[in-house]
Amino acid sequence: MVGPISEAERDAGNRKVKLVLLAIVTASPPLIALQLDPSPIQLLAAAGVGFCLGLVVVWYLSRLAGEFAGSQLRSRRR
Repeated sequence: MVGPISEAERDAGNRKVKLVLLAIVTASPPLIALQLDPSPIQLLAAAGVGFCLGLVVVWYLSRLAGEFAGSQLRSRRR
């Protein structure tokens, strides 16, 4: 039987999920911009905007997940 995962394994998994999500959100605007034949500056700007947007999305989802996990822990203790 498999036991619960350790905190270190959970943290490593969460980091991987955050990095993949950040990469997907960062890559999306430049890929969309490629359809419009952008200049290199415009492509870099799209990548920068995507990266900033990705950071906001990862931050928001991390905060949301932390609140969700916190509420589950509180209900288990009662």
